[in-house]
Amino acid sequence: FQQFKEVLTGEGALDKFRTSLKEALADFEQRGLLKELPKDTEGKPERINQEVLYVRTKGQTGFPNEVNVSDVLGESAAVAMQKSLEEKLPPEVTERVFIWLKPQLPENTLTFLRAETTEAQDLAAASDDLIQTKPYSKGNVLAPADTPLDATSMELLRLEHKSLLADRDVLEKIHRSLAVFGMYVALFALCGFYVVQRVPRLIASLGRLTAMLSLVSVTVVICFFLVRLEWQAELIPLLLFSMTVAITYEQDLALLLTAAVIMVVLVSIGAGLPGAMILISANAAAVVMLGRVRSRTKLLLVGLAAGAVAMLAALGAGALDGQPLWPVILPNALLFGFWAVIAGALMTCLLPSVERLFGVQTDLSLIELGDQAHPLLQELIRRAPGTYNHSITVASLAEAAAESIGARGLLVRVGAYFHDIGKMLKPGYFVENQGQGDNRHESLVPAMSTLVIIAHVKDGADLARQNHLPEPIIDFIQQHHGTTLVEYFYQRANEQKEANPDGNEVDESSFRYPGPKPLTKEAGVLMLADAVESASRVLVEPTPSRIENLVEEIAMKRLLDGQFEECELTLQEVHTISESLVKSLTAVYHGRVKYPDQQTA
Repeated sequence: FQQFKEVLTGEGALDKFRTSLKEALADFEQRGLLKELPKDTEGKPERINQEVLYVRTKGQTGFPNEVNVSDVLGESAAVAMQKSLEEKLPPEVTERVFIWLKPQLPENTLTFLRAETTEAQDLAAASDDLIQTKPYSKGNVLAPADTPLDATSMELLRLEHKSLLADRDVLEKIHRSLAVFGMYVALFALCGFYVVQRVPRLIASLGRLTAMLSLVSVTVVICFFLVRLEWQAELIPLLLFSMTVAITYEQDLALLLTAAVIMVVLVSIGAGLPGAMILISANAAAVVMLGRVRSRTKLLLVGLAAGAVAMLAALGAGALDGQPLWPVILPNALLFGFWAVIAGALMTCLLPSVERLFGVQTDLSLIELGDQAHPLLQELIRRAPGTYNHSITVASLAEAAAESIGARGLLVRVGAYFHDIGKMLKPGYFVENQGQGDNRHESLVPAMSTLVIIAHVKDGADLARQNHLPEPIIDFIQQHHGTTLVEYFYQRANEQKEANPDGNEVDESSFRYPGPKPLTKEAGVLMLADAVESASRVLVEPTPSRIENLVEEIAMKRLLDGQFEECELTLQEVHTISESLVKSLTAVYHGRVKYPDQQTA
């Protein structure tokens, strides 16, 4: 009390107090006070702006003052008034003045002008730049039951979901992030384990692995972008992804990776089971239908098949979800079918780029590559016709043998066309191109002859690269002899060593091809077909039994030499290949009827 008395009893202190109090309350006198926002005749809040009011004093025209509702409404206005008093009055009297003043304040100094408000709302509604807002509180129904979802209801539900995500606290966000991350790790581990066990060639090359991971990332990003557009076109990048993996690697791998990518996309965007059913079924249909691409219309047919499955899946998923056939289920089904056809058309255009990027060859490109008018094959015909005829025969034998074990016969056939193109650089040193009595190896020592023979592998690979042949064909050129022994010249070298004991020791490794050994089943098939075709030419009487013994002997020799250790050929498959080769060679050397007037030459 003594402090309060000293503040107000000094000379001019009371006048100064009055002035400060007037300044502290000036803004509130101008803005006014309001106990609560106005209500309509039914006791419900008026449809007015809940944040800003426009105020005028009696006698004024227009509404010059824009006031925040919190500055004039009830308890919030009292708090603001207390802060204003603390800024203008001495601290010794502020609290006591506010305690005395608060009960004296009128509840309402503002009058709601309903007519002027309605007129202002009508003018705002006619304006082009109007932004309408409608508040929703807990308990409001956004989409009534037993009523089809229209565009407005879907937008309200989307905004409600967005608001729910925004209102999560830090712990909830961390919990969800860890859960999603755990799911991603599980999917990554599953796919990684499968790749290591079943498709090791994918991780054996950093380029292939980088291309695959980049493809996955790009697919997910494009799906996120398309989901935001709300076109339901995320099926397009997913189908392109699944078809690309099926073409470049395996159908099983395509199914697994596509399912993983779909799970990542659906969890990230918060989609439900119906969407997963549609996307997974459509992609599974595309992968299963894809098989081998031997015509330009194949991918379009795959797109049509995937579209039909997507439409059926959309109809079924919508029916299970209780949605009406029109205008929800049927338009969605037609849209999914349309996007699937678009994906098939896009894949047809992108196929050459996919082949170059991943270094693979589809049957369609192999058919084009195996055209006999290819410049390298034409040069082989001109310079080494015997080698060309040998290659054509080997191609026929190898294709049938590869098909018998489920391998890619067309790939083997085209590889056989080019496997000996290195011989065109020195055609006279190979027996199939030599004339009667024209053997250039007679003037060479066995070691030098071996170098000339072995060189055709390296020369062929160099020619193939210069002419931009794909890597799978170059692999056939390098692997079709593996690390086999050049037996003829190795035996000649041993004979010369026996005749001249003082000569150098014969090193077997010097008489072997540099390799590598066949790395694929197709390369193993070509190795056997090439060997038996060459050996069968020296048979005096190529009867079926002799052909069978010859094939079995060569197959067993290659098997015991370890040439099939890296190509995953099983003993059963080697036996099946041998049987196919025997049938083909027997057909080539079949007996002919001797006519009475024919004489032996």
